[in-house]
Parts: sequence; C-alpha cells; structure tokens
Amino acid sequence: MKNLLILIVAIAIYLHFYPQPELESWFEEQKTMVLSEFSNATDTKVRLNPDKIYKDLQPNIEQFNTDELAFVKNVTSSRESVKEFFKNYCKEKRPTPKLHQKNQQLLCTKISNYQSLF
Repeated sequence: MKNLLILIVAIAIYLHFYPQPELESWFEEQKTMVLSEFSNATDTKVRLNPDKIYKDLQPNIEQFNTDELAFVKNVTSSRESVKEFFKNYCKEKRPTPKLHQKNQQLLCTKISNYQSLF
C-alpha cells in the first residue's frame, strides 16, 4: 500500500512539472463530459418556453409590421435565440435594424421578465 501511494505521488509530481498535451486534452474532454452529465442529471426542467414571450406580446401585436412580426417569431422560436437576442440587443442596448426602437424596447421588456429562466 505504501508503494502504491509513493507511485501515485511520483506520477502526480511528474505530471505537474512535465505536463503532457495529449493527457491534458484527454482530461479536459473527460471533465467536460462529466460536467455535462451532471448538469443533465440535476436539471430541474424549469425552463423558459420561448412561445410565452410571443403570447405576452399579443396585446401589442398591432404596432408590429409584418417583417417585424416575422423577426419576433424567429427570435422566439428557441431559448437559444432568445438568449442571444437578449445578450446582443437588450443588455448592450444596441439597436437592431429589423425592429423599430419602441418595439425593440417592448420585446426586451417582455424577455427581461423571464430572464431568470434562461
């Protein structure tokens, strides 16, 4: 048992001072896989339904033109696209060429109501 412990410490010291790129890349792949498996196993499934944002916009839908409605439908098609839009245009307050400024503010307001569910 003592020899096994000495061998493990020796290997750890060797790998610490003489890193191996192949071993490090393998370790990073394994770490990523384990973290994603833990994430999937502990997921609460409480997620944002992007369709909910579009339904919340229904009372104000008449102020959007057809091109803007198509763009909003595209944005609210998936959680990833909602997150990307929110990050690029709402947090950074950049104007999007596909929406009127008031409509963009309205969409950002509706998305920010569900920001905790991203």
